[in-house]
Amino acid sequence: MQVLERFQKEVTGVFRIVVGFLFATHGAAALFGVLGTEQVGAFVWPSWWAALIQTVGGALVMIGLGTRYAALLCSGSMAYAYFSVHQAGALLPVQNGGEKAALFCFAFLLIAFLGNGAWSVQRAAKASAQAAAATK
Repeated sequence: MQVLERFQKEVTGVFRIVVGFLFATHGAAALFGVLGTEQVGAFVWPSWWAALIQTVGGALVMIGLGTRYAALLCSGSMAYAYFSVHQAGALLPVQNGGEKAALFCFAFLLIAFLGNGAWSVQRAAKASAQAAAATK
């Protein structure tokens, strides 16, 4: 399936951007009380810290800066959310309302292993550094 492998970096980049954007807006909505979401109290454990991780981590993943580390942190925070908040309600995510937490957890785990893909700040910085080194 060479046709699918041909665009692997671009599709990985689009996936990273979309997942990071969705996560960042989810966190920003709770952190700032926008987009029809109630604002969480400042420094309240775990909701405020989760919203902060979602906003900052999602933004870092979206732009492709420190992607693997940010994605791993985001994945872990969603695993924590699933097991500490949702799992107590029922066994399956469809029963306990944990579908978003489970999907985000595994999406970020995939990003942590796949890396940036195309169109990232890190990739642009590396290309710029290599071009500068080649001209010396």
